[in-house]
Amino acid sequence: MSVELERAAALLDEGPPYARRRTFAIISHPDAGKTTLTEKLLLFGGAIREAGAVKGRKARRHATSDWMEIEKQRGISVTSTVLQFDYRGCRLNLLDTPGHEDFSEDTYRTLAAADSAVMLIDAAKGVEPQTIKLFEVCRMRGIPIFTFVNKLDRHGKDPFELMEEIERVLGIRSCPITWPIGMGPDFQGIYHRMDGRFERFTSRTEDMESIDVPDLGDPSLAEVLGEPLWRKLQEDIELLDVAGDPFDPDLVRQGRLTPMYFGSAIANFGVAAFLESFIRFAPPPGPRETVDGRVHPGDPAFTGFVFKIQANMNPAHRDRVAFVRICSGKFERGMTVAHVRTGKRISLSQPQQFFGQERETVDEAYAGDIIGIHDPGLFRIGDTLAERGQVAFPPLPSFSPEHFARVSVPNAMKYKQFHKGIAELSEEGAIQVFRQANRTEDLILGAVGQLQFDVFVYRMKAEYGVDVDMVRLPYQFARWLDSKDPVDNLQFDRYATLVVRDRDERTVLLFQTEFAMQWLLDKNPNVRLHKTSLELVASQGRAEE
Repeated sequence: MSVELERAAALLDEGPPYARRRTFAIISHPDAGKTTLTEKLLLFGGAIREAGAVKGRKARRHATSDWMEIEKQRGISVTSTVLQFDYRGCRLNLLDTPGHEDFSEDTYRTLAAADSAVMLIDAAKGVEPQTIKLFEVCRMRGIPIFTFVNKLDRHGKDPFELMEEIERVLGIRSCPITWPIGMGPDFQGIYHRMDGRFERFTSRTEDMESIDVPDLGDPSLAEVLGEPLWRKLQEDIELLDVAGDPFDPDLVRQGRLTPMYFGSAIANFGVAAFLESFIRFAPPPGPRETVDGRVHPGDPAFTGFVFKIQANMNPAHRDRVAFVRICSGKFERGMTVAHVRTGKRISLSQPQQFFGQERETVDEAYAGDIIGIHDPGLFRIGDTLAERGQVAFPPLPSFSPEHFARVSVPNAMKYKQFHKGIAELSEEGAIQVFRQANRTEDLILGAVGQLQFDVFVYRMKAEYGVDVDMVRLPYQFARWLDSKDPVDNLQFDRYATLVVRDRDERTVLLFQTEFAMQWLLDKNPNVRLHKTSLELVASQGRAEE
C-alpha cells in the first residue's frame, strides 16, 4: 500500500463521527451510465443484492434510485434522490441527480449539499455539454471532483486524449489512480498505480483476479497481457510517472486536480477499486459559510439547511419531506430547533434517512448526513435550521425559467386538488408559478426545461388525480422588475411583454424576445431587470445599505 493510502486509512479509523461521512453527487451527461454506476456503488457497498437495470418501458426491474413511475417508464432520472449506505466504516450519502439538462435546476441545488462530486465520462464521447455545465457549478462551489471514465469494454478515445480533453475543456489537471490496459474487445483490465497491482477484466465479481506487479518489466506479465499490451503499459506508466501530475491530496481538495479511474459500470468492473480509493481520498464534511461567518462540522450546536422538498414520496400517505443537509453538531430525534426564516421553534420528532423511496426513522445523525423532516407546508428550499443562535446559510441558487404555459383545470370539481398540487409542486421547485396581474385566477407556469411540463402533467394526474389543460405561451425570458415607478407608468411593448407576479407578489415581466426586453430598458433608464428573485433581493439589500 502506498504512503498516501496508509495515511488516508489511518485518518479514516480515527476522529469524530463526521470524519467518517462522505457526501457526494454524481454528475454526467445523459447516457454516460450514471444510474448504472449508482446501482453498482450500492451493490459493492452491500446496500442491494441485485442492481436494477433501466432498459425502457418494458423493463421488469428498475434502478433503485429511479423510484418515480415516470422515471421507470422513460428510463431517465427526473428528480434527485438520496441513497445512504455504509462501506468500510464510512457512511456514504449519495445524492443521485437528474442527468437531463431540463432538470438542471434540481441538480444545481442538490450540489449545494455535496462535499465532493464524481464526474462520469463516457470513454467514447469524452467531455460532453451537460458535464461542462455541472462541472462549472462544482468549480464555483469549490467542490473536489473525482473522475470515472466509463465503458472501457467498448471502443473509445485514447486515455491520454481524454486527459488532455479534461484539461483543455474543463481547465483541471488529472492524475490517473488506475490505468486501462487495452480497450473494447482488447480490454484486459486496469493497473493500480499506487500499489502496483493488475486487476484482470471480468464481468463476474466472484471471478475477479488481482495480481501484484512489483516490477512492470517482469516478462511473466507479458504472458498474461500479451507482448503488445505489456509493452504499451510500460510506456504509458513511464510517461505518466515522468510527465504526469503526481497525486496531491491538497490539490484535490482545492478542486485543482482530479483523481482519475477507469472501468465499466455495466460490467461491474473498476467500480470497487474506485469506491475503495474514493472513501479514503474524498473529503469529509468541512466548514460551511454563513451570512455572518462560518460553522464547522465539529461545532457542538446543530445547524442544517433545506436543499430539497419532495411531495408524495409515499403516495399512500401523500406526505411532504424536506431534505436537510446537516452542517454541524449532532442531530437527535425530538430536538427543538429554530426555523430561522420564520423565527419559530419547531420539534424534529419524525426524522428519517433514505434509500431512494424507502426510509427509516433515525435517532441521531452528524454533520454530512442527510435527514428528512416531515413538512406540513412550513419549509422552503434554502431554509436554515439551527439549535441556537441566528445562523443563516446563504440562499440556494434559483434560475430564470425559459418556457411558459398557461394552466387550468377543466373539471371544476377538482379545483381544490388542482391548487394543492400547484402549491406543493412549486414549493419543491418542480415548476415556478406566476399569476397574471389583475387576473389572480390566471395561473402561468415557468420551467427551465420543456420536459418539466411533461413531468408536471404526469404528477398532477398520478399524485393528485387531476387532469390539467396547458397552453404554451410564446415568452422566452422572465425578469424580476426593480423600479421605483409603478409598472403601469413604464414604457414597454405590451404585445411582446406580459406582467405577472411571483408567489411573493414581486412583479415579473415575461418577454417574447430580447429586443422587447432591451426596448424597455432603453425607454426606462432607471429600471433594472434581474434574472431571479434572489438577485432582486440582493440588489435591494445593497441599495438600503
